[in-house]
Amino acid sequence: MTKNDEPVPLSAKEFHLLRYLIERAGSSIPREELLSSIWGYDAGTLTRTVDVHVASLRKKLENNPSQPELIVTVPGLGYKFTGSRRT
Repeated sequence: MTKNDEPVPLSAKEFHLLRYLIERAGSSIPREELLSSIWGYDAGTLTRTVDVHVASLRKKLENNPSQPELIVTVPGLGYKFTGSRRT
């Protein structure tokens, strides 16, 4: 992944999470699905792992992480990769 034509260094988990979201671009992905698919956690696990990793990706990829356009929050569900950035 690049930002402003520069490579963005990602951890293995960040890369895996981003890839998972990109492969499902436009779809809302529940946190539980991400926890299970990326981290192997059982359903019902309470953790902020997904949120922390999404925040890290936003810092690295978004022009304005506090107003994300690539990885957006779907309230009460999880996240969605939109694949677009307003210019």
